[in-house]
Amino acid sequence: MKSIRQSTNQIKVVFNNEKIPQKTREKVISSRMEKSLENESGALKELENLVGLDEVKKLVYEMYAFLTIRKLREEQGLFNAPHMFHMVFKGNPGTGKTTVARILGKLFKDMGVLDKGHLIEVERADLVGEYIGHTASRTRDIIKKALGGVLFIDEAYSLVRGGEKDFGKECIDTLIKSLEDNRNQLIVILAGYNAEMDYFLASNPGLPSRFPIKLDFPDYTVTQLMAIAEGMCQEQAYYLTQDSRILLRRLLMREIEEGSGHFSNARHVRNMIEKAIRQQAIRVVTSHHTSEMNKNLLMELRSEDFEAEPNVKL
Repeated sequence: MKSIRQSTNQIKVVFNNEKIPQKTREKVISSRMEKSLENESGALKELENLVGLDEVKKLVYEMYAFLTIRKLREEQGLFNAPHMFHMVFKGNPGTGKTTVARILGKLFKDMGVLDKGHLIEVERADLVGEYIGHTASRTRDIIKKALGGVLFIDEAYSLVRGGEKDFGKECIDTLIKSLEDNRNQLIVILAGYNAEMDYFLASNPGLPSRFPIKLDFPDYTVTQLMAIAEGMCQEQAYYLTQDSRILLRRLLMREIEEGSGHFSNARHVRNMIEKAIRQQAIRVVTSHHTSEMNKNLLMELRSEDFEAEPNVKL
């Protein structure tokens, strides 16, 4: 706890120095907090290593600072009002929602908010039953598994797609009740596309107030997607040649420009890299004898491994 106390004292000094402009103050606080965070939590190091997501990281740092102060207040015998950490994640597929949810579970465990910090990821099919009463039972069973951790409901808006008579409403009612009954044992994150999640929250007046933390996950830029691709290759001991980098960038640009509007971001990149790895294996096996296969040959991903369409040229 030593470095947390030190960073807290530093923040107090900065806040009390009224001569420092607000923007400068925020920069100094952010810089000092990030340095202390890196020392305190493996979860935050994991978050910092993610490409992009600047606004998401900023809010997570704020939550970390808030939890740190709550612990210090508790040590000094000061009152801490109950606080809700249920969240809404909005964004397209592959923008890091599940990854951040998993990191948050670890962070809340590190800070003593959750006992286990594990992630239970579900969707409509896991929660909604086939007859009256079945949904409530299934939902309660899922919640029981998630106690002490994070319950992540993907495509949460699908729970209201069937209207008033749909069993999804029973799931929502059961979920809302569980938020009160398990206030200190569970954090629920609802996730999905932007517009659909706005509609979902508006469908039940009790939802917005129970999910006070809202995070937007923007689509990655092409530069960020390339950084993600490089990272994925490094994780698996591969590397992109210069030609394959150029081609991959052009393929991504074309996919974004000609896509349907629901581009799957990092998920799409992972699929491309995994397919290229399979193609590389075929290329190497069919064109080289085992004795010729050196380390470099086994690691490089060439442009031909990405199977470019004829109209995509280097």
